[in-house]
Amino acid sequence: QLALCEDSRDALEITPLLLLGPPGVGKTHFARELSMLLGTGMGFLSMSSMTAGWVLSGASSQWKGARPGKVFETLVDGQYANPVMVVDEIDKAGGEHAYDPLGALYGLLEHDTAGSFTDEFAEVPIDASQVIWVATANDGRAIPDPILNRMNVYEVQAPDRDAARRIAAKLYRSIRAEHGWGERFDAEAPSDVLDAMSEMAPREMRRAWMTAFGNAKLDHRERIAARDLPDARGKRGAIGFLQ
Repeated sequence: QLALCEDSRDALEITPLLLLGPPGVGKTHFARELSMLLGTGMGFLSMSSMTAGWVLSGASSQWKGARPGKVFETLVDGQYANPVMVVDEIDKAGGEHAYDPLGALYGLLEHDTAGSFTDEFAEVPIDASQVIWVATANDGRAIPDPILNRMNVYEVQAPDRDAARRIAAKLYRSIRAEHGWGERFDAEAPSDVLDAMSEMAPREMRRAWMTAFGNAKLDHRERIAARDLPDARGKRGAIGFLQ
């Protein structure tokens, strides 16, 4: 799609994506990175923590506490008509709500019907046909078939050892660059530390690096060692109180 838009002024049109894979492999991180690279803004909706079924499409102004939905807010408050809309853990959208939390997606994921989307609060038709949809899920069986049929499904596997080392190395450089104290540490992570990090899921790596940076600093070192990493077995640290 990027190649097709390169020689024209057409809007970028991407078929809705579903990133399907085990927890902690970087699906949500990829969605955020895609949004940053495209630079069109992002709306984020976590289905696992959703407290109302109308979050996507808004609630009628006749109801107390009603407000616009996430799609309307993202389009109206943003600068572009094609933001990335991330629906995180779409498989966690349960049936405990008075309204189907995925109901609005049946129309929003279709290009033609999304072109005249009406938020129930605003009651004003808007063009949501250019929104770039990215959903993540751990279990595709929990997603209704009509939703799956509207998306391109990509299975995300856990990284192998070499890929995990590269992820850990990139994350080390990223954390080092993000913080003022990062310049005190070596530009690249030691190889033995990357070996240890390669045993972790990508989701755990950032926390492990932050712990390692802190432990090295406490030991007055500018180079992280494998012993600075948190216990790989997840052993809980003890905490005491000053007497």
